[in-house]
Amino acid sequence: MFEAEQDHLDRVYGRLDRMRRNTQSRLSSALRNTGGTPQARSERESYERLYTDDLTKFDSAEHNLYFGRLDLEDDEVRRIGRIGILDDDEQDSTLLLDWRAPMSRPFYLATPASPEDVRTRSHVRTRNRKITAVNEERLDVAELTEADSTGHGDVVNESALITALNAARTGQMTDIVETIQREQDEIIRSTHRGVLVVQGGPGTGKTAVALHRAAYLLYTYRETLARSGVLIVGPNATFLNYIGQVLPSLGESGVLLSTVGDMYPGVRAQLTDSSAAATLKGSLDIVEVLGRAVRDRQELPQSPIHLKFDGYQLTISSKLIQRARGRARSSRRPHNHARSIFLRSAFDSLAQQHADRIGSSLLDGSQLLSNKDIADIRDEMKADPEIVAALAHFWPQLSPQVVLSDLLTSPDRIASATPNWSEADRAAVLRAERNQFSAADAPLLDELAEIIGVDDAGDEERERAQWRQKLSDAQDALDILTGSAPQDLEDELDPEILMAYDLIDAEQLAARQTNRVALTTAERAYSDRTWTFGHVIVDEAQELSAMAWRMIMRRIPNRWMTVIGDTAQTGDPAGTTSWDAVLTPYVAKRWRKFELTVNYRTPREIMEVAAPILEQIDPTMSAPTSIRSSGRPPSFEQTSNDGLAAAALRLADEDLDGITAIIAPDALVEQIRELGAGADETPELSILTVAQCKGLEFDRTVVIEPAQIVAQSQRGWGDLYVALTRATQQLAIVHSAELPAPLRVRAQTV
Repeated sequence: MFEAEQDHLDRVYGRLDRMRRNTQSRLSSALRNTGGTPQARSERESYERLYTDDLTKFDSAEHNLYFGRLDLEDDEVRRIGRIGILDDDEQDSTLLLDWRAPMSRPFYLATPASPEDVRTRSHVRTRNRKITAVNEERLDVAELTEADSTGHGDVVNESALITALNAARTGQMTDIVETIQREQDEIIRSTHRGVLVVQGGPGTGKTAVALHRAAYLLYTYRETLARSGVLIVGPNATFLNYIGQVLPSLGESGVLLSTVGDMYPGVRAQLTDSSAAATLKGSLDIVEVLGRAVRDRQELPQSPIHLKFDGYQLTISSKLIQRARGRARSSRRPHNHARSIFLRSAFDSLAQQHADRIGSSLLDGSQLLSNKDIADIRDEMKADPEIVAALAHFWPQLSPQVVLSDLLTSPDRIASATPNWSEADRAAVLRAERNQFSAADAPLLDELAEIIGVDDAGDEERERAQWRQKLSDAQDALDILTGSAPQDLEDELDPEILMAYDLIDAEQLAARQTNRVALTTAERAYSDRTWTFGHVIVDEAQELSAMAWRMIMRRIPNRWMTVIGDTAQTGDPAGTTSWDAVLTPYVAKRWRKFELTVNYRTPREIMEVAAPILEQIDPTMSAPTSIRSSGRPPSFEQTSNDGLAAAALRLADEDLDGITAIIAPDALVEQIRELGAGADETPELSILTVAQCKGLEFDRTVVIEPAQIVAQSQRGWGDLYVALTRATQQLAIVHSAELPAPLRVRAQTV
């Protein structure tokens, strides 16, 4: 069988190489088609991106391209791989089934109790293009040996799974396409078109399930999702870098990965909020505050403003502005969209004021100005920059960034917008930095964009104006080239002499000077706040505030979502401990929950230490069942307060393949980094806060001062639970203060 599979693998790679060469040829052809018009250039770039994406898919899938074989009862053989490959030598023959195809599903579901017509399942291991091992698993109960029948219930491909779990971490997440388990597969391939909640404790593979579900949906609903796109929201940039290679390895690219803090176009989270500020900003009560902040920009004059128009005095009174403001507000339009109503009303009042004054000054007092005369006066006023500027001050054109920056840096504006807040609350959100924002500010900017009414029509007009200017400049350049030609050439009209305008026209020249890039769906969505996605996946979803959910729900009006998280691990003070509370306002009861129960990452020795912490968080919750043991019991070391950092670095430096993380209270992280003298910059060691290690995994973790981790947050027990469950092999705990009671009991038994 080994030789036969190697022959088949050679055929698979031969076909893959031909596919790659054909794609490269098409790409080269597209690159030669330079075109001239902007449309032709855009089409060429679209083809270039398409073919480049295909090449990337082939290259990414080449690692462990072929990994599974099914021998069915009817002697049919199915070979499973990362991408589907047809045999061009034999019509309608499949060399390799895509792992997402329905016919591949028995590879993940079949067990001796439910064999799915599978007689033998084989796991194929490769290195580069050579098969190194073929492990067969017989599923016919009559043929099972004692070794075959032992295992962990529904765990399939157990040997391959344990090998993958025991392998050293690399600093980047790897896919689980070869070892997907039954409970994971049911979620990945779920046909539910509403909100699917995946609740799972540490190590249950929630993130891997989410990413494989994204790949599956893109495969199954390609036409729909290629247009609208898939958004994956993660807790932080480190996490997104960690998972960044999974989807390309599964043959998918173009999915948009983002944090909440980066979801508002043009803004990057640079600041970090205090716990109090994050809580205030995450509450839905902030919506009313933002509304007041915008209304505060719709001011009234403190005293009458006098201007000259056509030799006569005009008066902008508080009553005039108040009347115009009332009409604009009663329209219920967003602030910027209602501005035209405000200005129209104000100009109408001023024009009538001027007409009344002119009429009363005429010799014949009975003579009145016509409606056309008043309209002419109004048009002249609209062209008067002094009058326009005076009126615009009381209903200015706003941007979310300006409004929020002004609000958060001005004690007076905060006080005006928050009449029900305490002084401590106002002090918590007040800051000195202008035009810099935190992750919690992104939902506020998004809300302000709705209240204000951000319109990109101006951007489109500016782009059109820029294009017209480029055309004009290009034509001027051609005219100069033509005018500089020798006069005798023009007189002789020699048809063999080519002029500049014979080779290129103004539009072609302008297009060559314009960087018009054909954007992918993900790139277009990233820069468009109003983009709506076909599917949204939210990982570590328990950390999202109510305002963050409000922003995300605007991106997914069809409510087709996959929500991944564990309410026991909530650390953000604005996060949630109830999926029902989060989802009911948007989808009522139209959501389904799956629960993952098997812990693949965290060995039993570590979960025995972490389980009492879960009981402290919620006695009704059960820890996921670990399927393996590392053989390394957790260690506890007590030292002085001054010796914490040195002890942690010493333990982190012990010999162990893979990568290590030191997880410390926020206040100690910088001290450890300074003592480590740059050690945190190496791939083998990370020094992190609990928030920074969310969703990540390491071979070994050193957790410092558990009592301080618990004390630093109102959800400190959840933080400690997260910190203790990041390791796949070994856990060390270093402390100077007394351990929290659940750990103290465990330390005495180790």
